[in-house]
Amino acid sequence: MILPGGTLGLLGGGQLGRMFTQKARAMGFEVIVLEPDRLSPAGGVATRHLASAYDDLPALEELARSVAAVTTEFENVPAATLDWLASHVLCRPAAASVAVAQDRIAEKTFLQSHDLATAEFEAVRTRDDLDHAWERIGAPALLKTSRLGYDGKGQELVDRIEDARLAFERFGAVPCVLERRLHLEAEVSVVLARAADGTLAPFPVGENVHRKGILHTTVVPARVDAATAATALETAARVARDLSYVGVLGVEMFVANGGRIYVNELAPRPHNSGHYTMDACATCQFEQQVRVLAGLPLGDPRLLTPVCMINLLGDLWKDGTPRWDRALALPGVKLHLYGKKAVRPGRKMGHLNCLADSPDAALALAERAFAALAPS
Repeated sequence: MILPGGTLGLLGGGQLGRMFTQKARAMGFEVIVLEPDRLSPAGGVATRHLASAYDDLPALEELARSVAAVTTEFENVPAATLDWLASHVLCRPAAASVAVAQDRIAEKTFLQSHDLATAEFEAVRTRDDLDHAWERIGAPALLKTSRLGYDGKGQELVDRIEDARLAFERFGAVPCVLERRLHLEAEVSVVLARAADGTLAPFPVGENVHRKGILHTTVVPARVDAATAATALETAARVARDLSYVGVLGVEMFVANGGRIYVNELAPRPHNSGHYTMDACATCQFEQQVRVLAGLPLGDPRLLTPVCMINLLGDLWKDGTPRWDRALALPGVKLHLYGKKAVRPGRKMGHLNCLADSPDAALALAERAFAALAPS
Protein backbone atom coordinates (compact mmCIF):
# COMPACT_ATOMS: atom_id res chain seq x y z
CA MET A 1 0.00 0.00 0.00
CA ILE A 2 1.27 3.46 -0.96
CA LEU A 3 0.04 6.15 1.40
CA PRO A 4 -0.35 9.89 0.77
CA GLY A 5 3.10 11.44 0.78
CA GLY A 6 4.34 8.75 -1.59
CA THR A 7 5.27 9.35 -5.22
CA LEU A 8 3.38 7.99 -8.22
CA GLY A 9 4.60 7.84 -11.82
CA LEU A 10 2.60 8.59 -14.95
CA LEU A 11 3.37 7.81 -18.60
CA GLY A 12 1.72 10.41 -20.80
CA GLY A 13 0.95 14.07 -20.39
CA GLY A 14 -2.48 14.69 -21.94
CA GLN A 15 -5.73 15.73 -20.33
CA LEU A 16 -6.38 12.35 -18.73
CA GLY A 17 -2.97 12.56 -17.11
CA ARG A 18 -3.68 16.12 -15.99
CA MET A 19 -6.89 15.11 -14.23
CA PHE A 20 -5.20 12.08 -12.64
CA THR A 21 -2.33 14.27 -11.44
CA GLN A 22 -4.63 16.93 -10.03
CA LYS A 23 -6.59 14.31 -8.09
CA ALA A 24 -3.46 12.52 -6.86
CA ARG A 25 -1.94 15.74 -5.61
CA ALA A 26 -5.19 16.73 -3.91
CA MET A 27 -5.00 13.38 -2.09
CA GLY A 28 -1.47 14.14 -0.89
CA PHE A 29 0.65 12.24 -3.42
CA GLU A 30 3.58 13.52 -5.45
CA VAL A 31 3.44 12.77 -9.18
CA ILE A 32 6.27 12.47 -11.71
CA VAL A 33 5.16 12.63 -15.36
CA LEU A 34 7.18 11.21 -18.25
CA GLU A 35 6.05 13.00 -21.43
CA PRO A 36 8.09 14.39 -24.34
CA ASP A 37 5.99 17.57 -24.78
CA ARG A 38 7.34 20.30 -22.49
CA LEU A 39 3.94 22.07 -22.64
CA SER A 40 1.87 19.01 -21.81
CA PRO A 41 -1.30 19.48 -19.72
CA ALA A 42 -0.18 16.93 -17.10
CA GLY A 43 3.41 18.10 -16.92
CA GLY A 44 2.26 21.57 -15.95
CA VAL A 45 0.57 20.36 -12.75
CA ALA A 46 2.94 17.53 -11.79
CA THR A 47 5.49 17.61 -9.00
CA ARG A 48 8.11 16.91 -11.64
CA HIS A 49 8.04 16.58 -15.42
CA LEU A 50 10.57 14.38 -17.22
CA ALA A 51 10.41 15.85 -20.73
CA SER A 52 11.89 12.84 -22.52
CA ALA A 53 10.87 10.26 -25.07
CA TYR A 54 9.05 7.19 -23.79
CA ASP A 55 11.96 4.98 -24.83
CA ASP A 56 14.68 7.18 -23.30
CA LEU A 57 16.49 4.76 -20.97
CA PRO A 58 18.00 7.33 -18.57
CA ALA A 59 14.56 8.91 -18.11
CA LEU A 60 12.98 5.50 -17.50
CA GLU A 61 15.67 4.68 -14.97
CA GLU A 62 15.07 7.99 -13.20
CA LEU A 63 11.31 7.37 -13.14
CA ALA A 64 11.70 3.85 -11.77
CA ARG A 65 14.10 5.07 -9.04
CA SER A 66 11.84 7.92 -7.99
CA VAL A 67 8.33 6.43 -7.77
CA ALA A 68 6.56 3.64 -5.93
CA ALA A 69 4.28 2.69 -8.84
CA VAL A 70 3.53 3.71 -12.43
CA THR A 71 0.33 4.04 -14.45
CA THR A 72 -0.49 5.27 -17.97
CA GLU A 73 -2.90 7.81 -19.39
CA PHE A 74 -2.95 6.41 -22.92
CA GLU A 75 -2.56 2.94 -24.37
CA ASN A 76 -0.01 3.57 -27.11
CA VAL A 77 3.06 3.69 -24.92
CA PRO A 78 5.75 1.50 -26.61
CA ALA A 79 5.45 -2.09 -25.44
CA ALA A 80 9.18 -2.24 -24.71
CA THR A 81 8.82 0.71 -22.33
CA LEU A 82 6.03 -0.98 -20.41
CA ASP A 83 7.95 -4.25 -20.25
CA TRP A 84 11.10 -2.51 -18.97
CA LEU A 85 9.23 -0.55 -16.32
CA ALA A 86 7.28 -3.62 -15.20
CA SER A 87 10.59 -5.37 -14.45
CA HIS A 88 11.70 -2.50 -12.21
CA VAL A 89 8.62 -1.03 -10.53
CA LEU A 90 4.94 -1.85 -9.90
CA CYS A 91 2.85 -1.03 -13.00
CA ARG A 92 -0.94 -0.88 -13.07
CA PRO A 93 -2.48 -1.81 -15.44
CA ALA A 94 -0.07 -4.58 -16.43
CA ALA A 95 1.75 -4.39 -19.74
CA ALA A 96 -0.03 -7.55 -20.96
CA SER A 97 -3.45 -5.96 -20.43
CA VAL A 98 -2.45 -2.77 -22.22
CA ALA A 99 -1.02 -4.77 -25.13
CA VAL A 100 -4.43 -6.31 -25.87
CA ALA A 101 -6.03 -2.87 -26.16
CA GLN A 102 -3.19 -1.46 -28.30
CA ASP A 103 -4.08 -3.60 -31.30
CA ARG A 104 -7.59 -4.09 -32.70
CA ILE A 105 -6.77 -7.52 -34.11
CA ALA A 106 -5.51 -8.71 -30.71
CA GLU A 107 -8.39 -6.98 -28.91
CA LYS A 108 -11.19 -8.46 -31.00
CA THR A 109 -9.55 -11.88 -31.06
CA PHE A 110 -9.28 -11.79 -27.26
CA LEU A 111 -12.94 -10.78 -26.88
CA GLN A 112 -14.24 -13.48 -29.19
CA SER A 113 -12.04 -16.11 -27.54
CA HIS A 114 -13.81 -15.28 -24.27
CA ASP A 115 -17.29 -15.51 -25.82
CA LEU A 116 -17.80 -11.75 -25.76
CA ALA A 117 -19.70 -10.58 -28.81
CA THR A 118 -18.15 -8.14 -31.28
CA ALA A 119 -19.18 -7.07 -34.75
CA GLU A 120 -18.04 -9.68 -37.26
CA PHE A 121 -14.52 -8.91 -38.45
CA GLU A 122 -11.57 -10.21 -40.39
CA ALA A 123 -7.91 -9.36 -39.88
CA VAL A 124 -6.33 -7.67 -42.91
CA ARG A 125 -2.55 -7.68 -43.12
CA THR A 126 -2.08 -7.82 -46.89
CA ARG A 127 -3.95 -6.81 -50.04
CA ASP A 128 -4.90 -10.45 -50.60
CA ASP A 129 -6.26 -10.61 -47.04
CA LEU A 130 -8.52 -7.67 -47.84
CA ASP A 131 -10.07 -9.41 -50.84
CA HIS A 132 -10.70 -12.58 -48.82
CA ALA A 133 -12.10 -10.55 -45.91
CA TRP A 134 -14.49 -8.72 -48.21
CA GLU A 135 -15.91 -12.03 -49.44
CA ARG A 136 -16.97 -12.87 -45.87
CA ILE A 137 -17.81 -9.46 -44.40
CA GLY A 138 -19.10 -7.52 -47.40
CA ALA A 139 -20.96 -4.20 -47.33
CA PRO A 140 -21.66 -2.17 -45.32
CA ALA A 141 -18.33 -2.32 -43.52
CA LEU A 142 -15.68 -0.33 -41.68
CA LEU A 143 -11.98 -0.61 -42.40
CA LYS A 144 -9.94 0.31 -39.32
CA THR A 145 -6.21 0.40 -38.76
CA SER A 146 -5.24 -2.17 -36.19
CA ARG A 147 -3.12 0.30 -34.20
CA LEU A 148 -3.10 4.01 -33.31
CA GLY A 149 -6.66 4.83 -34.39
CA TYR A 150 -8.76 6.99 -32.07
CA ASP A 151 -11.48 9.68 -32.23
CA GLY A 152 -12.50 8.50 -35.68
CA LYS A 153 -8.94 8.51 -37.05
CA GLY A 154 -7.69 5.50 -38.95
CA GLN A 155 -11.11 4.24 -39.99
CA GLU A 156 -13.34 4.61 -42.99
CA LEU A 157 -16.82 3.50 -44.03
CA VAL A 158 -16.64 1.33 -47.14
CA ASP A 159 -19.48 0.05 -49.31
CA ARG A 160 -17.49 -1.43 -52.20
CA ILE A 161 -14.35 -3.52 -52.40
CA GLU A 162 -12.82 -0.72 -54.50
CA ASP A 163 -13.41 1.73 -51.63
CA ALA A 164 -11.83 -0.70 -49.19
CA ARG A 165 -8.76 -1.10 -51.39
CA LEU A 166 -8.32 2.66 -51.69
CA ALA A 167 -8.70 3.11 -47.92
CA PHE A 168 -6.18 0.35 -47.26
CA GLU A 169 -3.65 2.15 -49.48
CA ARG A 170 -4.38 5.51 -47.83
CA PHE A 171 -3.67 3.91 -44.46
CA GLY A 172 -0.27 2.84 -45.79
CA ALA A 173 -1.18 -0.85 -46.17
CA VAL A 174 -0.69 -1.32 -42.42
CA PRO A 175 -2.53 -4.15 -40.63
CA CYS A 176 -6.27 -3.42 -40.36
CA VAL A 177 -9.55 -5.02 -39.45
CA LEU A 178 -12.53 -5.15 -41.79
CA GLU A 179 -15.59 -5.00 -39.58
CA ARG A 180 -19.25 -5.46 -40.42
CA ARG A 181 -21.18 -2.25 -39.75
CA LEU A 182 -24.04 -2.76 -37.32
CA HIS A 183 -27.35 -0.92 -37.40
CA LEU A 184 -27.00 0.72 -34.02
CA GLU A 185 -29.82 1.22 -31.56
CA ALA A 186 -27.51 2.96 -29.07
CA GLU A 187 -23.87 3.38 -28.10
CA VAL A 188 -23.05 2.82 -24.44
CA SER A 189 -19.99 2.51 -22.26
CA VAL A 190 -19.06 1.36 -18.79
CA VAL A 191 -16.07 2.68 -16.88
CA LEU A 192 -15.00 0.55 -13.93
CA ALA A 193 -12.19 0.12 -11.46
CA ARG A 194 -10.75 -3.28 -10.58
CA ALA A 195 -8.40 -3.70 -7.63
CA ALA A 196 -5.54 -6.18 -7.33
CA ASP A 197 -7.70 -8.46 -5.17
CA GLY A 198 -10.37 -8.60 -7.89
CA THR A 199 -12.78 -6.17 -6.24
CA LEU A 200 -14.87 -4.39 -8.88
CA ALA A 201 -16.42 -0.92 -8.70
CA PRO A 202 -18.38 -0.12 -11.88
CA PHE A 203 -19.77 3.32 -12.62
CA PRO A 204 -23.28 3.52 -14.11
CA VAL A 205 -23.82 2.91 -17.83
CA GLY A 206 -23.32 5.96 -20.03
CA GLU A 207 -25.22 6.62 -23.26
CA ASN A 208 -22.92 8.10 -25.90
CA VAL A 209 -23.35 10.15 -29.07
CA HIS A 210 -20.42 10.70 -31.43
CA ARG A 211 -19.91 13.37 -34.07
CA LYS A 212 -17.36 12.67 -36.82
CA GLY A 213 -16.01 9.80 -34.74
CA ILE A 214 -15.41 11.96 -31.64
CA LEU A 215 -17.50 11.60 -28.49
CA HIS A 216 -19.93 14.52 -28.21
CA THR A 217 -22.18 13.71 -25.26
CA THR A 218 -22.52 11.10 -22.54
CA VAL A 219 -25.86 10.93 -20.71
CA VAL A 220 -26.09 9.10 -17.37
CA PRO A 221 -28.09 7.10 -16.48
CA ALA A 222 -28.19 5.74 -20.00
CA ARG A 223 -31.69 5.80 -21.49
CA VAL A 224 -31.80 2.07 -22.15
CA ASP A 225 -33.96 -0.57 -20.51
CA ALA A 226 -32.87 -2.20 -17.27
CA ALA A 227 -31.97 -5.52 -18.93
CA THR A 228 -29.69 -3.83 -21.46
CA ALA A 229 -27.97 -1.80 -18.72
CA ALA A 230 -27.47 -4.93 -16.61
CA THR A 231 -25.96 -6.79 -19.59
CA ALA A 232 -23.60 -3.89 -20.31
CA LEU A 233 -22.40 -3.86 -16.70
CA GLU A 234 -21.89 -7.62 -16.63
CA THR A 235 -20.08 -7.55 -20.00
CA ALA A 236 -17.65 -4.88 -18.76
CA ALA A 237 -17.04 -6.87 -15.58
CA ARG A 238 -16.32 -10.01 -17.61
CA VAL A 239 -13.83 -8.13 -19.77
CA ALA A 240 -11.97 -6.88 -16.69
CA ARG A 241 -11.91 -10.32 -15.06
CA ASP A 242 -10.85 -12.15 -18.22
CA LEU A 243 -8.03 -9.64 -18.77
CA SER A 244 -6.95 -10.01 -15.12
CA TYR A 245 -7.10 -6.24 -15.28
CA VAL A 246 -5.97 -3.98 -12.43
CA GLY A 247 -6.78 -0.32 -12.91
CA VAL A 248 -9.50 1.83 -14.45
CA LEU A 249 -10.96 0.42 -17.66
CA GLY A 250 -13.35 1.88 -20.23
CA VAL A 251 -15.46 -0.57 -22.26
CA GLU A 252 -17.27 0.87 -25.28
CA MET A 253 -20.24 -1.13 -26.51
CA PHE A 254 -22.88 -1.08 -29.23
CA VAL A 255 -26.54 -1.95 -28.71
CA ALA A 256 -27.91 -3.54 -31.88
CA ASN A 257 -30.08 -6.36 -33.23
CA GLY A 258 -32.88 -6.06 -30.69
CA GLY A 259 -30.90 -4.95 -27.66
CA ARG A 260 -27.90 -7.26 -27.98
CA ILE A 261 -24.60 -5.94 -26.59
CA TYR A 262 -21.47 -5.94 -28.77
CA VAL A 263 -18.10 -4.85 -27.40
CA ASN A 264 -16.49 -2.24 -29.64
CA GLU A 265 -13.27 -1.06 -27.99
CA LEU A 266 -11.35 -1.21 -24.71
CA ALA A 267 -9.53 1.70 -23.10
CA PRO A 268 -7.00 0.60 -20.44
CA ARG A 269 -7.24 3.93 -18.59
CA PRO A 270 -9.87 6.48 -17.57
CA HIS A 271 -12.20 7.23 -20.46
CA ASN A 272 -13.73 10.34 -22.00
CA SER A 273 -17.20 8.94 -21.33
CA GLY A 274 -16.31 8.73 -17.63
CA HIS A 275 -15.66 12.44 -17.18
CA TYR A 276 -19.17 12.88 -15.80
CA THR A 277 -17.96 11.13 -12.62
CA MET A 278 -15.96 14.24 -11.69
CA ASP A 279 -19.13 16.07 -10.62
CA ALA A 280 -21.89 13.47 -10.50
CA CYS A 281 -20.46 10.52 -8.53
CA ALA A 282 -19.32 9.96 -4.96
CA THR A 283 -15.86 9.03 -6.33
CA CYS A 284 -14.56 10.05 -9.75
CA GLN A 285 -12.70 7.81 -12.20
CA PHE A 286 -9.39 9.61 -11.55
CA GLU A 287 -9.60 9.08 -7.80
CA GLN A 288 -10.25 5.40 -8.50
CA GLN A 289 -7.13 5.34 -10.68
CA VAL A 290 -5.11 6.77 -7.78
CA ARG A 291 -6.65 4.32 -5.32
CA VAL A 292 -5.97 1.26 -7.50
CA LEU A 293 -2.40 2.32 -8.23
CA ALA A 294 -1.70 2.97 -4.54
CA GLY A 295 -3.39 -0.24 -3.36
CA LEU A 296 -5.99 1.71 -1.38
CA PRO A 297 -9.62 0.57 -1.01
CA LEU A 298 -11.80 1.47 -3.99
CA GLY A 299 -14.15 4.43 -3.58
CA ASP A 300 -17.94 4.48 -3.81
CA PRO A 301 -18.89 4.76 -7.54
CA ARG A 302 -22.58 5.58 -7.01
CA LEU A 303 -24.28 8.26 -9.07
CA LEU A 304 -25.47 11.26 -7.06
CA THR A 305 -27.40 13.04 -9.81
CA PRO A 306 -28.32 12.59 -13.48
CA VAL A 307 -25.75 14.25 -15.71
CA CYS A 308 -24.73 14.94 -19.28
CA MET A 309 -21.09 15.42 -20.23
CA ILE A 310 -20.47 17.40 -23.42
CA ASN A 311 -17.04 17.71 -25.04
CA LEU A 312 -15.55 21.08 -25.97
CA LEU A 313 -13.46 20.86 -29.14
CA GLY A 314 -11.15 23.45 -30.64
CA ASP A 315 -13.83 24.31 -33.21
CA LEU A 316 -15.55 26.39 -30.52
CA TRP A 317 -12.71 28.94 -30.68
CA LYS A 318 -12.94 29.62 -34.43
CA ASP A 319 -14.86 32.90 -33.94
CA GLY A 320 -13.20 33.92 -30.69
CA THR A 321 -13.05 32.91 -27.04
CA PRO A 322 -16.12 30.91 -25.96
CA ARG A 323 -18.56 32.75 -23.68
CA TRP A 324 -17.85 30.87 -20.46
CA ASP A 325 -19.92 33.39 -18.50
CA ARG A 326 -23.09 32.50 -20.40
CA ALA A 327 -22.71 28.77 -19.90
CA LEU A 328 -21.76 29.12 -16.23
CA ALA A 329 -24.81 31.31 -15.60
CA LEU A 330 -26.94 28.18 -16.04
CA PRO A 331 -27.52 26.30 -12.76
CA GLY A 332 -25.91 22.86 -12.73
CA VAL A 333 -23.19 23.58 -15.33
CA LYS A 334 -19.59 22.67 -14.39
CA LEU A 335 -16.61 23.65 -16.57
CA HIS A 336 -13.38 21.65 -16.96
CA LEU A 337 -10.61 22.97 -19.23
CA TYR A 338 -7.45 20.99 -19.97
CA GLY A 339 -4.77 23.68 -20.08
CA LYS A 340 -3.88 23.12 -23.73
CA LYS A 341 -2.06 26.03 -25.36
CA ALA A 342 -2.71 25.25 -29.02
CA VAL A 343 -6.29 25.31 -30.31
CA ARG A 344 -7.10 23.11 -33.31
CA PRO A 345 -10.37 21.91 -34.85
CA GLY A 346 -11.28 18.51 -33.43
CA ARG A 347 -8.88 18.83 -30.50
CA LYS A 348 -10.40 18.13 -27.08
CA MET A 349 -9.95 21.32 -25.07
CA GLY A 350 -12.31 20.61 -22.18
CA HIS A 351 -15.80 19.49 -21.23
CA LEU A 352 -18.93 20.57 -19.41
CA ASN A 353 -20.75 18.41 -16.87
CA CYS A 354 -24.40 19.42 -16.70
CA LEU A 355 -26.36 18.23 -13.67
CA ALA A 356 -30.14 18.00 -13.63
CA ASP A 357 -33.10 16.03 -12.26
CA SER A 358 -33.34 13.53 -15.12
CA PRO A 359 -31.21 12.30 -18.03
CA ASP A 360 -33.41 14.15 -20.53
CA ALA A 361 -33.16 17.38 -18.55
CA ALA A 362 -29.39 16.97 -18.26
CA LEU A 363 -29.06 16.55 -22.03
CA ALA A 364 -31.27 19.59 -22.64
CA LEU A 365 -29.15 21.63 -20.22
CA ALA A 366 -25.93 20.49 -21.95
CA GLU A 367 -27.29 21.50 -25.36
CA ARG A 368 -28.37 24.89 -23.99
CA ALA A 369 -24.99 25.48 -22.32
CA PHE A 370 -23.12 24.42 -25.44
CA ALA A 371 -25.12 26.83 -27.59
CA ALA A 372 -24.49 29.62 -25.07
CA LEU A 373 -20.74 29.31 -25.59
CA ALA A 374 -20.84 30.67 -29.13
CA PRO A 375 -19.06 34.08 -29.23
CA SER A 376 -21.20 36.99 -30.41
